[in-house]
Amino acid sequence: MRSRTVIFSIIFFVAVSSLLMNSCKKTSLDLTRITFAVPQGFPQPQYNFTANPLSEEGFQLGKKLFFDGRLSLDGAFPCGSCHQPVAAFTTFEHDRSHGYNHSHTLRNAPGLFNLAWLSEYNQDGSSKTLEDVYRKHITSPTEMAETIPNVLSKLNGDADYKRLFRAAFGDEKATEDRLYKALTQFVMNLVSANSKYDKVQKGQASFTAEEQAGYTTFKANCASCHKEPLFTDFSYRNNGLEPDLGLNDHGRMRVTGNSGDDLKFRVPTLRNAELTSYYGHDGRLSIFRMMIRHYRSGINQSTTLDPLLTNGILLTNQQEDQLVAFIRTLSDSAFLNNPRFR
Repeated sequence: MRSRTVIFSIIFFVAVSSLLMNSCKKTSLDLTRITFAVPQGFPQPQYNFTANPLSEEGFQLGKKLFFDGRLSLDGAFPCGSCHQPVAAFTTFEHDRSHGYNHSHTLRNAPGLFNLAWLSEYNQDGSSKTLEDVYRKHITSPTEMAETIPNVLSKLNGDADYKRLFRAAFGDEKATEDRLYKALTQFVMNLVSANSKYDKVQKGQASFTAEEQAGYTTFKANCASCHKEPLFTDFSYRNNGLEPDLGLNDHGRMRVTGNSGDDLKFRVPTLRNAELTSYYGHDGRLSIFRMMIRHYRSGINQSTTLDPLLTNGILLTNQQEDQLVAFIRTLSDSAFLNNPRFR
């Protein structure tokens, strides 16, 4: 009798174990992992990838979300309407971004690439996480003008999204956390590090004489703020643009409440600068050369002006031409034309 009980117990244990193992196989995720490759010469990224590991399934879901107008109230303003691939993920040939009901945003949209090296977001550093950035964009009345519950309702009612969420997260349910994680998996893959400048640094190309002269001028006059290889030091500085009284945008001071931060904005990267017109935090300058000329002769003196710009930047006309030639070597056509990001 005892032997029968033992045999029955063993059979029961094996059956339950088999059931549990099969259950795990059915619910476990078979993801195609993406390894984030740090480009040669770049520092280690700031973003914590262990909290949101990259996968092809998450990337494809995030890409669809990024270009889907249903994240906005009227369906006309996806993330990709202000961050357009043709302009290195800025707003193509617009000073400030457009939003719901013919609204304009306060600032010029920055390029969405190399975000893994940022530790805070927006031109004034007002967001510490990308999740906060997405939430603000989706719910802003001058941008996407939606609510998170409405967005999730639309996603949960869509058969294609159910399939994509299941592939990326194990079941078909769209949640706020998953929405943000998927968007992040897309934008984190937007790495620009294959310009002519990068090829020169790797010994795969050479500057022309004009580009080399421009690089020399850059290192002497610009590199302290636009630090290589990311071409920004991520600091907040007043670069001498006269305040726009209509916009009344005081930059970093809006975040800190400190008058010493008045008119300070994060130093933008110069990568792909040739492609990202307009320029300045509010897009007031239509071509990049105008930005250089601002530094030559247009500095507005104020108490918070960056000390490096007290006397402007002294350049000859020839040096200006050479500097423009160098800046063009920072354009990354491989990134711009990558069909994976469109």
